[in-house]
Amino acid sequence: MKKYLALLLLHCLVALTVSARQPRTITGTVKESAGNQPVANAVVRIKNTDVMTASDAKGHFSLKVPVGKVTLEISATNYKVVTLTVSDKQTAVNVTLHLLQRLAKDRSRYIMQDAVICGEPPAPAPAPTVKFTAPKRNMVAAQNYEMVISGVAAGSARVSYPSSNTEAYSPINENIFHAVTDQPLSTFSIDVDRASYSNLRRFLNNGEMPPPDAVRVEEMINYFDYGYKAPTGKDPVAIYTDMAICPWNTGHQLVRVALKSKQVDTKDLPPTNLVFLLDVSGSMDEENKLPLVKKAFRVLTEQLRPQDKVAIVVYAGAAGVVLPPTSGNNKQRILSALDELQAGGSTAGGAGIQLAYDIAGKLRKENSNTRVILATDGDFNVGISSEGALTRLIENERQKGIFLSVLGFGMGNLKDNTMELLADKGNGNYAYIDNFEEARRTFVTEFGGTLFTVAKDVKLQVEFNPSFVQAYRLVGYENRILQNEDFNNDKKDAGDMGVGHTVTALYELIPTGKKGENVNWVDPLKYQQGKIVGNQKEVLTVKLRYKEPTAEKSQLMEKVLPYDNQEIGAAPEDFRMASAVAAFGQLLRRSAFAGTATYDQVLSWAGTARGEDKEGYRAEFIQLVKKAKLLDKDEQE
Repeated sequence: MKKYLALLLLHCLVALTVSARQPRTITGTVKESAGNQPVANAVVRIKNTDVMTASDAKGHFSLKVPVGKVTLEISATNYKVVTLTVSDKQTAVNVTLHLLQRLAKDRSRYIMQDAVICGEPPAPAPAPTVKFTAPKRNMVAAQNYEMVISGVAAGSARVSYPSSNTEAYSPINENIFHAVTDQPLSTFSIDVDRASYSNLRRFLNNGEMPPPDAVRVEEMINYFDYGYKAPTGKDPVAIYTDMAICPWNTGHQLVRVALKSKQVDTKDLPPTNLVFLLDVSGSMDEENKLPLVKKAFRVLTEQLRPQDKVAIVVYAGAAGVVLPPTSGNNKQRILSALDELQAGGSTAGGAGIQLAYDIAGKLRKENSNTRVILATDGDFNVGISSEGALTRLIENERQKGIFLSVLGFGMGNLKDNTMELLADKGNGNYAYIDNFEEARRTFVTEFGGTLFTVAKDVKLQVEFNPSFVQAYRLVGYENRILQNEDFNNDKKDAGDMGVGHTVTALYELIPTGKKGENVNWVDPLKYQQGKIVGNQKEVLTVKLRYKEPTAEKSQLMEKVLPYDNQEIGAAPEDFRMASAVAAFGQLLRRSAFAGTATYDQVLSWAGTARGEDKEGYRAEFIQLVKKAKLLDKDEQE
């Protein structure tokens, strides 16, 4: 009997010991101090490990931790990092995050989600004088194209606007890590815009840190030209992949997925029909707005060929045509029309777009490139101003083969969110022109890539091998994420690539096999541990779908990436430059995933990756990093 009781006691002790060693679950909520609002996508991790989870839309999280006392680190983009110790008996914690000092100030200056928080918008200037050389009729519906808008009436004083800031940026909900066993596919639309980079350059050159939501890391990466080889086969796009140890977290790896579109000599491109849609409202009456618009479009005009045609539509208090369709052979007439433009009036953006599309529709022919190019500070406040109405109009015209590119100018009331959306819906590019050099690059250096599409609706889908990858996160592209089902859906719109364009995307990977370190986003699945098909050395497979410019059915391409554990210093120069730019973008955003990156490290990485740098853009990047280092008070706290 005693022997039996002793065995029973021993069994109970073993059971208790095993039970005590079982991991426990800590739950909690992450909120911000201002307004007590939940913080989504806050990263909750055991400090100095990759055992982590993320808060949901309501700020809730659940994390499995080992027994005993643990130290948690809670971080979220734009907030100060919180470190706290959780006792061995504690199972619930509530965390309050504080906005970084600089960002708290920014909230009082910038429009978030289209809500003006800095006061009433400035009153409109007087409408410009409109002179007709034909009988008056509804201006938007005019078919004779003989209206001339001469600007502010003679003798009227220049309008001065109150010094307020009504710039608008869409919120960016930063991508988090996804467990490969739960979400093995990553699908997104490619993006070759670069407006964010030139916009943040404007801020830094003016001695200000850019607002975090103005920083789109993928647009920063894609601002730079990389030496990818153009495709040589039947497909208009080539795919390249490589990997190295992640510079800002050496326990992780970094994968580069790169695309390069085919090169076509400008003289061999199809005839181009362009409608310049120019904002001449009162808000454009500043040196870095309408005067810079004129210079930019003069540069574009010089690139035109005899077979190309241009019309100019302007809008202010009303919309009108200042130049009917004119051959590129008659450059002087086009330049004269640009020179005569003056600013004044409110902004009938919607009416202007309708008139521009009407003209473009009459110019469009088979085997021609027809495009509306909108130049504005984005201050739509008269006419079709609702987001829904504008996007429906632009989507309908896109389906007819008329694309829309958008150029942003100026500061103080830049509506970045609206302009990016319109260009996206119009199958066009969005660029921010902060100086004449950017205008030259857009319309001279990359003339074909900006205006001529060689592949449309380009989508990428990456499948990760759980043998090598435990979890991944896409760096940037937050507003380009697609559902996995969208990849094979030819009706789903996606990004376009112009002549000679490059696209670069980076993935940060958590390798498989790090003992005791598991991304804890969801509970393990029971039925998905199938046998891996394919080469056991493959880290991932990249699939790409594209359509020819006039086609409606997509083509499929594939590329696999074999495993490589090279140091970032041994990676190609362009890879190192792209990773330096990505780290800089994450620092500007105060990203929760910036890891150990510092401005000094970015300077070091970029300094060894300058290469030939014919245009000096990489040297300029280094100067911008130096300016940000001086300006970023949060890093100096």
